[in-house]
Amino acid sequence: MSTNAGSLAGCNKGYQRLFAAGLINGIGDRFSSIAMLALVLHLTGSGMAVGISLGVRVLPYLFMAPLGGLLAGRLPRTTIMMAVDFLRVPVALSLLWVDGEHMLWLVYAGSFVMAAGEAIYSPVRKSSIPLLAAPEDLLRINGLEQLLNGCVLILGAFTGGIVSLYFGPDMAFVMNAVSFLAAGLLIRGIHYPKQALAGDAGRESTPHAEGGNHTIGLSVKRTRRRALRTVLGGSLALQIVLCYELLVPVINGWDNVLISVYAVQVFHAGDSGVGAFYAALGIGLSLSFFAGRLFRKRLLAVALGGLLLEGILLMMISSSGHFAAAFLLYILLSLAGGIGNACLDTLVMRETPPALQPAVFGLLAAVSGTLLGLSMLGAGWMLDDVEPRMLGFAGGAGFAAIALLLGGYYLLRSKWNKRYRESRP
Repeated sequence: MSTNAGSLAGCNKGYQRLFAAGLINGIGDRFSSIAMLALVLHLTGSGMAVGISLGVRVLPYLFMAPLGGLLAGRLPRTTIMMAVDFLRVPVALSLLWVDGEHMLWLVYAGSFVMAAGEAIYSPVRKSSIPLLAAPEDLLRINGLEQLLNGCVLILGAFTGGIVSLYFGPDMAFVMNAVSFLAAGLLIRGIHYPKQALAGDAGRESTPHAEGGNHTIGLSVKRTRRRALRTVLGGSLALQIVLCYELLVPVINGWDNVLISVYAVQVFHAGDSGVGAFYAALGIGLSLSFFAGRLFRKRLLAVALGGLLLEGILLMMISSSGHFAAAFLLYILLSLAGGIGNACLDTLVMRETPPALQPAVFGLLAAVSGTLLGLSMLGAGWMLDDVEPRMLGFAGGAGFAAIALLLGGYYLLRSKWNKRYRESRP
């Protein structure tokens, strides 16, 4: 694999297939999400019904994401991803039967099942990346993952809205089913390098410089739960990432809700404003791939610095008086977040033995997904009594406080660990 190439062409062919499958899968899923929301609004005109359809997409992460990590330790990862994609094809097509409010239960059930599939799929997919990339390429690959998310957000939201508007929700559901089928066929062609699979056991005890994972001789005979505790206890970087996933989603859900509220109620830009703000997020994520090349060292510091910048930008958005200014700030916000996410994912992949990565990514997805859903519900409740700009400013201040708190903890623990090692004979 070329370590100098900055594009997808320089990646392992297996990762190229994984990237293409993720792009097709993501765009198709975005089509379906937009079509389902439009269909629910058309059938009911109820904001509560929309809230329920969004909520059922979050609940599965609490139980299904850890299951994905568990399955990946027992079954071939390509088999799991293919099965999840193929099983979601009939679920996507089942939404074609919804022809009235009496069939709304099918929309909720379909949303739940497809979200459950994604909750299983996501940690398995993430844990496949280190098996298809050289260690020195992980940061670039995770930057490409942010580019993928940006493309899905822009292309999926924009074209999905057009398809749903001009051809109806049924066409979007069909295209979603086709995307699952195509993604599964692409995954079928992925072959992991034998040396990567054979090296899993050997790399389980490899320490890394950043974060100080000094776990040595991790026995494969230990239970995975005990091994997971050992790895987390030996890596300060992983402890910071886990704290990040426990704290940030609690506030991040506010921002997800406020995007629409800002566009409609604050800037009076209507649905087109909502689309524009989401496009801004997609642009920022796409740009983060190119900007991320500038940051190759001190990844944890970069991620926490990005979180601090996100907090400042959220406070600026909350006081912005012009739609165009808010649009540009959302691009910068997503740019900082994309760089931070790439750094955090790279840290997890470097610090975690490959055999345990599905479990770790499953745990992180379960925690962040569940807290994000609860945060979104809390934001909807708080907006009944709190002015949107005030809630947005509080969220930005919360991000900044979390970044400073985690940064301070890292510095104190690093000094303590250094003194402890120096005091030992």
